[in-house]
Amino acid sequence: MLNSEMSICFFNVSQPESNAHFAISFHIGLSLLSYSKYRARGTLGGLVIILIVASLYSLSAGAIDTSMFETLRATAQFLGLVPMDQDNNSLPQILGQIRIPRLILAIIVGGGLAITGTVLQALFRNPMADPGLLGVSSGAAFGAAATIVFGVSFFAQAFAVFGNWLLILVAFAGSFISLSVVYRLATFNRRTDIPTMLLAGVAVNAITGAMIGLLSYIASDTQLRDLIFWSLGSLGITDWWKLGATALIATPACFALLFHARALNANLLGESEARHLGFDVEKIKKRLIILVALVVSVVVAVSGVIGFVGLVVPHLLRLVVGPDHRLLLPASALAGAILLIMADIIARTIVAPAEIPIGIITAVLGGPFFLGLLIRHKRKQVF
Repeated sequence: MLNSEMSICFFNVSQPESNAHFAISFHIGLSLLSYSKYRARGTLGGLVIILIVASLYSLSAGAIDTSMFETLRATAQFLGLVPMDQDNNSLPQILGQIRIPRLILAIIVGGGLAITGTVLQALFRNPMADPGLLGVSSGAAFGAAATIVFGVSFFAQAFAVFGNWLLILVAFAGSFISLSVVYRLATFNRRTDIPTMLLAGVAVNAITGAMIGLLSYIASDTQLRDLIFWSLGSLGITDWWKLGATALIATPACFALLFHARALNANLLGESEARHLGFDVEKIKKRLIILVALVVSVVVAVSGVIGFVGLVVPHLLRLVVGPDHRLLLPASALAGAILLIMADIIARTIVAPAEIPIGIITAVLGGPFFLGLLIRHKRKQVF
């Protein structure tokens, strides 16, 4: 591609040999461009196929293992497409009440965390950016922890009104309070300074982390167990009502992020260059930050804190499809969903019938990858 551009610069109509070299270089550049497009499309198609296979395996795996055929038949029975067996109707109920909502939640949570991580890395032009960077995750975690520890004594009336929804609502409120503090500290004269926002996010994470530690210290044994399990992430606390509310908020916000791909591509060049290209940088930053906070807060409120998905997935996909966010964003969403589905399968089956918090699985997978990034960055600085 670079050769074709240089050939255009030195094109000379008076030299037939130069024209021939130009034509060859131009066709080579077009071939490489077409190859990269086909490879990107092939990657997206491959991710869709992997997602379908992983979803079927997730529905089949668990304390009660079933074959793919039995899983498909039971799913069709639950949906009313096939008559229900009178002798054995437990599998359709297990799928409909537990595994299918859990699978859909894994797709929403994994895709949401991955796509927000991709947006933040482009917005901050920092490969280490993560959805927990702005204090949104820690704010939601603090709200949920306060509900678990003080729920009976301070939120008795609220529990009577909202029931199990209270934890999600308080976690949602905590995430937005944290975001408001970070955004307020980083905004001067209607302009948002990204480095200041990063530092404010680190400070908010430290403060909320200390408050969560204090709540863990004063919690009872039962509360402490619930608190630890929730803070490490879980997909087992959902039902169709919670899933519907989560999808109603997170899915449109994720699709809205997809429409900012061109702005993110321009932002990679720098804010001044993006302004020269006609983008309203300040308005786009504000819009993206709100959308990211909305997705992350809803995801954390319903599934707990699940780390490393938004850090690992964008890096892996950037190596495959390149830095173009028109392809990188949907590819990251698909890969994030696949990663969380596979992590959930491991969490449910490795010590079945017990369950490991899914945040432990993602940390085990993402921790070594993060260390690899640091080692690679160090070697680049040395050489």
